[in-house]
Amino acid sequence: MKLVTHIGEGLNNLLTSKLRSILALLGILVGTASVVAMVSGGELATNEALKQFKTLGTDLLAVSISDASDENHSEAQQSFSYDRAVRIISSDKAIQEVAPYTQLYNNIQFEGHLINGSVLGVSNSFANVVHVELDKGRFISQFDGYGLFCVVGQHIYQEIKKYSFRDPIGAQIQIGGNIFTIVGVAKSWPENSFVYANVDYSILIPIMTSMALSKFVMINNIIMRLAPDSDIDQVKNHATNYLNNNLGSKSLYFRSAKELIARMSKQSEILTIFLGLIGGISLLVGGIGVMNIMLVSIIERRREIGIRMAVGAKRSDIRSLFLVEAVMLALVGGTLGVIIGVFIAFIIALFSHWEFQWLFLPPFIGFTVSAATGIFFGFYPAYKAAQLDPIEALRSE
Repeated sequence: MKLVTHIGEGLNNLLTSKLRSILALLGILVGTASVVAMVSGGELATNEALKQFKTLGTDLLAVSISDASDENHSEAQQSFSYDRAVRIISSDKAIQEVAPYTQLYNNIQFEGHLINGSVLGVSNSFANVVHVELDKGRFISQFDGYGLFCVVGQHIYQEIKKYSFRDPIGAQIQIGGNIFTIVGVAKSWPENSFVYANVDYSILIPIMTSMALSKFVMINNIIMRLAPDSDIDQVKNHATNYLNNNLGSKSLYFRSAKELIARMSKQSEILTIFLGLIGGISLLVGGIGVMNIMLVSIIERRREIGIRMAVGAKRSDIRSLFLVEAVMLALVGGTLGVIIGVFIAFIIALFSHWEFQWLFLPPFIGFTVSAATGIFFGFYPAYKAAQLDPIEALRSE
């Protein structure tokens, strides 16, 4: 019953000193909003980075092959044919599908207009492994062999539409000194860490054709889809042995979806802690503001405190009254701060084109910490008020 009375009296006192209450409330509000907005923004950024694995899956392993020195390509590298590359599937039973690819750097022209983009030499399995879906036409087929056929990415397609409104299927596009026929248009593709190019900005040609266009084009990247719950380290060891036997001394760099997720999650934890500490500093400043305001309130209300004690109020009652006022300030500021923090996170997601998700933890942390701040910084003023001498307090003007 006393608590209800203290809450009522505390609310009345806070409303009586509106300006002072608003100033104290603003500090907590800004601090809580900072904590919620920063932590929520960090979580949304991490979720956006991990979104690629929702479509690609976690059972992917990619390997990049590079020279161990600055010497020219060895005969072993030059003899690493497409057939040998796909036979890496036999190195471990966990490997279910293989998608080697090459990269070319040629000028791209359509009807005499230069188009910015890259060229990838791929096989038919590339679409299955990295989830390339078609908007029109067909994908590269194993029957294309050395044929001059290509699939254009969505951005390349949009560039082509600037110069021609007819159906791109069957149209011709020049890559270097060769004329290719467009047989397909890929849908918009989310960029990921397993392909060193963006399919939207690329033209996909048969991998055999790409290796025939230039003697410097080699298979330097292989993406493998593994069976669920495979032993990644074992697959790496078997793949390394196979590649070393076929390539000699080469530098091999593996990228695993599970390892990337674990690394991103660890970075997310560090980022969340870091952002939370930055927001916590703002909340600390707000808490100090509450304490200062409450100390000023005690000075102004010394006579009231003396009267309360003279009519029978205990020191614990005085302490509880001022502590309740501080906590109420913190709770109101915390509630408004949570609302504003979530709104700021929504605005960040909106302008960054991220998928907004309601996250329970950041608002909960922000609200809980704001309440704890009210108790922590309100206790000392409440203690000082309770320690006042009633006679000295009554003499105050």
